[in-house]
Amino acid sequence: MENYQETLPIWNLNDFYASPKDALIQKDLENTTKGVLSFESTFEGKVKTLSPQALLESIKTYEALQEKLYKILSYAYLLFSENMGDEENANFLQDMKEKVTDISQHLLFFTLELNALDDATLNAVPHFQPWIKQVQAFKPYQLSKDLEKMLHEKDIGARANWVRLYDETLASLRFPFEKEDLPISDILNKLSDPDGETREKAAKSFGEGLQKQSTLMALITNTLAKDKEITDRWRQYPSSVTARNLDNQVEEDVVDALVQAVKKAYPRLSHRYYALKAQWMGKKQLPYWDRNAPLPQENNRTIPWDEARTIVLDAYGAFSPTMKTIGQEFFDKNWIHGRLHPGKDSGAFSHPTVPSVHPYILLNYHGKVRDVMTLAHELGHGVHQCLAKDQGLLLSQTPLTIAETASVFGEMLTFQSLLNREKNPEQRKILLAGKVEDMLNTVIRQIAFFDFERQVHAKRKEKELTVAELGSIWMTIQQESLGPVLAFSDEYQYFWSYISHFIHSPFYVYAYAFGDCLVNSLYAVYQEGTVENFEGKYLDLLKAGGSKRHDALVAPFGLQTRDPGFWDKGLSMIEGFISDLERHG
Repeated sequence: MENYQETLPIWNLNDFYASPKDALIQKDLENTTKGVLSFESTFEGKVKTLSPQALLESIKTYEALQEKLYKILSYAYLLFSENMGDEENANFLQDMKEKVTDISQHLLFFTLELNALDDATLNAVPHFQPWIKQVQAFKPYQLSKDLEKMLHEKDIGARANWVRLYDETLASLRFPFEKEDLPISDILNKLSDPDGETREKAAKSFGEGLQKQSTLMALITNTLAKDKEITDRWRQYPSSVTARNLDNQVEEDVVDALVQAVKKAYPRLSHRYYALKAQWMGKKQLPYWDRNAPLPQENNRTIPWDEARTIVLDAYGAFSPTMKTIGQEFFDKNWIHGRLHPGKDSGAFSHPTVPSVHPYILLNYHGKVRDVMTLAHELGHGVHQCLAKDQGLLLSQTPLTIAETASVFGEMLTFQSLLNREKNPEQRKILLAGKVEDMLNTVIRQIAFFDFERQVHAKRKEKELTVAELGSIWMTIQQESLGPVLAFSDEYQYFWSYISHFIHSPFYVYAYAFGDCLVNSLYAVYQEGTVENFEGKYLDLLKAGGSKRHDALVAPFGLQTRDPGFWDKGLSMIEGFISDLERHG
């Protein structure tokens, strides 16, 4: 396995800087500081007096300055992600965050003054209208300039450091397993091992390890939830989810409709599938460590990296040569970090960085089908980010709800490709079961996570939650969402503490379900063949980045996200897959 791991790629970050000690970093900081102070001196208090052309030029300058700051932060974050246990990386990231925060506070006035302009003035800069409207969405909740500066500066010394403590703690954890102490990525991988005893031992070790850190994790969770509650209260947000919805450019009633549709579907999706899986495994109840277990007949061979690359790129290419060409660059130019090593971020992401560079992908590749699907998912993000970058920094930033579209669509293309070329009925069943499990993880699990967050944030307004209270909320929601066939042991009550989205981006998680259901509907239209030039329209959707809202993006495909039946259409694809599995035993 060691030699195999050495064949996996690590990324080349030299497109940013040669190293954290590169003199160009300091030079960029100094030049950007001069540019920001000049911008502040030129425009503060004067935005309302600008002509349409001057206003347009000021926004372009603002965008260019922000891109220079984001570039530095992107580099520091990627370095940290590849080895969170490296003290120099951690210190460099914190140092850059503090410097960028100090610089960027001098830009805060600009969006505040934009929000004071009348519609006629703002309409005179049509290119940036989508970004301006997004800025204006927060107008009812903005505070005075001094308070905005205070919150901006406070974050780096308060919230950001709690997040850093969480990340470093999680990265440093080691879980005893047989004669080894495994990092989180490796112990989680054991939960998909073919051997039931291995899965159980890994689950027990993981839960017991999380329990030892549960007091610290509860403190971090309580502190950040209270910090958010204070900010939300000062801004007078109607709910704890409002800020996320505004950032996602999605209406609260649309999110509520999604959540209600998914929760209503629990019995006919997750409950039904896991009862079927328990039957396949010859069990009346399914221990939680068997939830993602491979089926008894599953081919558990390790898929080499080169084969995974071919599978994904061929699937992309069969749909769109453009997507394959862009995807190929990630492999050819070392924009992917797939190798396992201690201290590395245990998750997976595609970081958009900035338009003047390119995205970078991080994943932990263990060589299983799920890892191939993760590669397809993150490459979808990467292709999306490459296509959108021509919009520029401000308009290329895609809301989370739409950001998941390309990634989930890429997964579906890859899955269908694998399914179509598999002729063995038993292996086709296994592939289909794996896809159902991935979809349940993306839709059911993420809405359950969202429900957990809502309850935690609601209760935190009243009091600090104990470890036991957090565990109780977690266990109740897991049982409700996964069904009565799942059996949970005591140590499972601590599993909430490793879901990093709760810490990094409160209420992020519903975006996965949003994206999956949207893509299911989109893919159904693709299969029906009723939309002319589907590929071209799909690429236009990706190129739009954040310049259009979700309803406008799906309209060319005859879809309406506000249609009450929209979410059921997406969920029906999962239901159809489960029905196929039932028919084939």
